[in-house]
Amino acid sequence: MALNEWLVVAMLVSFVLLLFSGFPVAWVLGGVAVAFTGLGRLADTYFDTLTGLDYSTLGLAVGRVFAVMDNWVLVAVPLFILMGQTLEKAGVAEGMMDSLQQLFGRVRGGLAVAVTLIGVILAAATGIVGASVTLLGVLALPLMLRQGYRASLAVGTVAGAGCLGILIPPSIMLVIMGDQLSVPVGDLFMGAVLPGLLLALLYVLYLLYRGWREPDAAPLPAHMADIDLALLYRLMRDLLPAAVLILIVLGSIFACIATVTEAAGVGAAGALLLALLKGRLDGAVLRDVLDQTLLTTAYIMAILVAATVFSLVLRELGGDTLIESAFTGLELPPYALLAVILLVVFLLGIVLDWIEITLIVLPLLAPVMLTIDLAVPGFGVVDNPVMVWFALLVAIALQTSFLTPPVGFALFYLKGVCPPTVSVGDLYRGVLPFVGLQLLALLLVALFPALVTWLPAVTYAR
Repeated sequence: MALNEWLVVAMLVSFVLLLFSGFPVAWVLGGVAVAFTGLGRLADTYFDTLTGLDYSTLGLAVGRVFAVMDNWVLVAVPLFILMGQTLEKAGVAEGMMDSLQQLFGRVRGGLAVAVTLIGVILAAATGIVGASVTLLGVLALPLMLRQGYRASLAVGTVAGAGCLGILIPPSIMLVIMGDQLSVPVGDLFMGAVLPGLLLALLYVLYLLYRGWREPDAAPLPAHMADIDLALLYRLMRDLLPAAVLILIVLGSIFACIATVTEAAGVGAAGALLLALLKGRLDGAVLRDVLDQTLLTTAYIMAILVAATVFSLVLRELGGDTLIESAFTGLELPPYALLAVILLVVFLLGIVLDWIEITLIVLPLLAPVMLTIDLAVPGFGVVDNPVMVWFALLVAIALQTSFLTPPVGFALFYLKGVCPPTVSVGDLYRGVLPFVGLQLLALLLVALFPALVTWLPAVTYAR
């Protein structure tokens, strides 16, 4: 291996090791990039090597950072965060939980099904896994335990439903993926609809099966309300506002009426209006919403800037070429190579957050996908269908890693709001079936790429 290749390996290893030091991720990314730029310069000066790095690399990085800040697509990130935080603080999910529980209460596992449906709505309303898992944990978990649900099934349902936010649009992760892969975010949003609904359907079928197979694990409530017009009215009253807002945001994107950024602005304004109409938007709530939006946006954007510098230095050292040659050198069949790539993403997702993987790993793996001869139908309409399909496969793989013990991030979110009676063992046992369902969904999307590309093609064809 040449010196620059050794530097690539050392750079990646240093990044991973320093993550365990407790330093903020943005500082680690930026610091490692600057340090290895200096090492490359020293090597060129004193060892007569040619790493391709010098002080102009950092000057080039400044231009890259300005390009990131000038990207209008990324303006959608704080707006979608504001939308999700507002709907969470406005208590939109509380009324829906009560109404759906009454509607599905006559079916064994019905409450778990209601939690899954709430998870789908929250995923489409917030796009943030941490917010969805925490909110469902606070609202649904005590209710399921009081009704007599087995603790492992209750926490598994909450964790699985909460993680739908990483896949179902408007997912923040899909916005950043579109930017990193130079793929229209609208394509990713439309491509994620069918896989997201497929995964939710698998959840529902599994929960109904568990309720039928193990009645003690998902008992019926002691008292069930009659299904009457009053219940249906409450259900429509609680569901319609959030559903209409989601329809306006996603519908305007899918109908090509608005860009993703414009739709995000409409969603943020609509969420604030909805909270105001519900009487939940006072000064304290607004201040809390804005604080959380600012902190989350700053966290994401700081990592984005640092990752831009890190990726630039890594590419200057030839890291993208080294990684591409490492994968293509395996000489595996196309689907076997794809399986290896997804396995790497899955394993990285156990120890790294989705932001680092999306900003660092995904752009390095994308060129490998272009070398694989896979027939992904674009139906003559979708531009770059391979990248759209690949992005959704990575999203599902990352969603799986969110739940995988022992360090799945969703498990930490949920453990923080669990009652003391729920053990770590309950968490691990509960999420494993949902990990299996996610792997099944990943397999189906990998074998049938049209699940991703068909909806964008039909939409654009019209």
